[in-house]
Amino acid sequence: MSLEVDSGNYDLENLNHRTKEELISIILDLKEQNRKKLGRKITKPKRTIDFSKYHKRHVVFKLLYLGWDYHGFATQDVSEKTIEFELFRALTICCLIESRQTSNYHRCGRTDKGVSSFSQVISLTVRSNGDGSEELPYCKMLNRLLPKDIRVVAWGPVKDDFSARFDCGSRTYKYWFPRGDLDVDLMNQAIQQVVGTHDFRNLCKMDVANGVVQFYRRITSADIKICSENNQFSTNRDYDMCELTIVGKAFLWHQIRCIVSVLILVGCRKENPNIFKDLLNIENCPRKPQYCLASDLPLNLFDCQFENVNWVIDDESISEVITSLQCSWAEHMIKATMLGEMLKNTETLAENKVNNQSIWLIQGVKSKIYQPLLKRPASASLENRIQYYTKKGKLKLECNEK
Repeated sequence: MSLEVDSGNYDLENLNHRTKEELISIILDLKEQNRKKLGRKITKPKRTIDFSKYHKRHVVFKLLYLGWDYHGFATQDVSEKTIEFELFRALTICCLIESRQTSNYHRCGRTDKGVSSFSQVISLTVRSNGDGSEELPYCKMLNRLLPKDIRVVAWGPVKDDFSARFDCGSRTYKYWFPRGDLDVDLMNQAIQQVVGTHDFRNLCKMDVANGVVQFYRRITSADIKICSENNQFSTNRDYDMCELTIVGKAFLWHQIRCIVSVLILVGCRKENPNIFKDLLNIENCPRKPQYCLASDLPLNLFDCQFENVNWVIDDESISEVITSLQCSWAEHMIKATMLGEMLKNTETLAENKVNNQSIWLIQGVKSKIYQPLLKRPASASLENRIQYYTKKGKLKLECNEK
């Protein structure tokens, strides 16, 4: 009796121990190769569901996510690395929706690349038990499928015409930054000038091509406070963390990061505290001076306020979210502690004090000779932009709140 394999023909009755081991190894390798080939050909059948046979209900989901490694919240044609892509992947896999197009979907805020949120809210119509019994465990179902840096923390039933975008009463953004050599009192004095209703065309990215031609927004409050003192540097307050809080009903594209960029210049004493008053005076300053954005990393959509929403929080699910956040916090605190110890040891070697904790907040190349904002080259005026896109036939007027 003989056995033929890829590496030769073997007489099974006259095999020594070593040859038997070689043959067994060859057979096992062949089995593994066949298993992989079959694995590539056999795919798990896609789960299908007849949504017409199920009850539906309109709900809101409250999310938190760390946006540092994502290309923004909204779905993009050029990248799958967005929060919405992961959300709709999870919603579809667990058959809560048939498609995005049929789900009556709205989002409260469209955060940019790198921006995080503690309280993003979306509204959509999902599959429901609908028979008076306990509702589907929405948070648990979605969190099983979502990445660890995206979590659903609560859900709530709402009316069919409820929109997370248009029914939001106010949005709160926070921006954290190290004190460094910044004059926080001077910054607090300056930030009060943005409170109220103003034309913010000089403190945002003008998105005229997408129909945004009106830049009046109302900011209800804005302030800066020291939110934490770094115990590693007990005698050095330059390592304290500061917290900017801005509250308003709606915001423009890059509005917060533009405000922070100018605010940092005030804190560095490069700009007068009245610079916001000058930039908000459209008659005297109709064109936006050229300046770089503040970093996206510290920005957070911190809270979205709604009336008459009864949030449902599952204790088991929220405990899992807290555990996940605690692990992430511990990992980053270990790194921060290590860096703190490195800094303390290294700073003793320098003859002069180095105090550049906040220098990285403003992006772009820094000029050796500072040019005041109002003396810099300015971008095209709003009127010129409208005229340009109208001639091109690309201007589509629409409401664009964020």
